[in-house]
Amino acid sequence: MNDLLIIQEAIRLVNEGISVTFPVKGWSMLPFIIGGKESVILQKPSTPKVGDVVLAFVEGTRYVVHRIIRIEDNRVTLMGDGNVVGTEHCTIEDVKAIATHVVDADGRKRYLYSNWYQRAAKVWFRLLPIRRYLLAVYRRVKGIR
Repeated sequence: MNDLLIIQEAIRLVNEGISVTFPVKGWSMLPFIIGGKESVILQKPSTPKVGDVVLAFVEGTRYVVHRIIRIEDNRVTLMGDGNVVGTEHCTIEDVKAIATHVVDADGRKRYLYSNWYQRAAKVWFRLLPIRRYLLAVYRRVKGIR
């Protein structure tokens, strides 16, 4: 089964009210989500808001799990926590699910919207000018290539 079919099936289940544990690829959400090692639990989104980590269909071309950094009218701007430049755009309707938890390889869950995580995400966003260097250190320490 290809990735697009898996994503579409996950969205179908989420729309039926079923929580879906979904594997994440890549490093675009470091340091909060480690692609290839962790998964996210997806649920049906309510009204998306700034700070939410969502599964969205961006720019009519692909799906991403990224954080909402701005909402203006119906236009949503997303950016991966591990990205140092570049944003993606979609509409509110293109936000297909909200990630509520991160699940590590041992099955332990971490809630993405605890006070600690929300504060850490805000600080991390403000560190954008030096994020490249912090991520380089983080990847070396964690052995992520």
